[in-house]
Amino acid sequence: MPSARFATAAPKPRPRTQARPRRVASGGPRVRVRWDRIGRLGLLVVLAVVAGFYIQDAIAFFSSHAQAEQQLSIVHHLVQDNKRLEREQQALNDPATIQRDARALGMVRPGERPYAIIGMANH
Repeated sequence: MPSARFATAAPKPRPRTQARPRRVASGGPRVRVRWDRIGRLGLLVVLAVVAGFYIQDAIAFFSSHAQAEQQLSIVHHLVQDNKRLEREQQALNDPATIQRDARALGMVRPGERPYAIIGMANH
């Protein structure tokens, strides 16, 4: 008589044979898609695009900063020229300066008698 141990044991399940897809002869080895590499490559492309935008903005910032410095330099020179011209205008509006320049041009006041000195080397 067989032992009770064998009689109560569950029957062994048969290994299932799964239907395998048929391979079509392609003439060469089958190439698997490496999705991890494609994902990494995609992330690198996205990183390069984002970095390009940041670099473009940084270049624009530094360009505008340099342009602002140049404009401030021009403004500084124009302010100095304006101050110099204001001082010159005040000097030219002074009655003593007007009289001196008029005499240098040979003008005389009404009622004065002009004299011409001849024979001097410097005049």
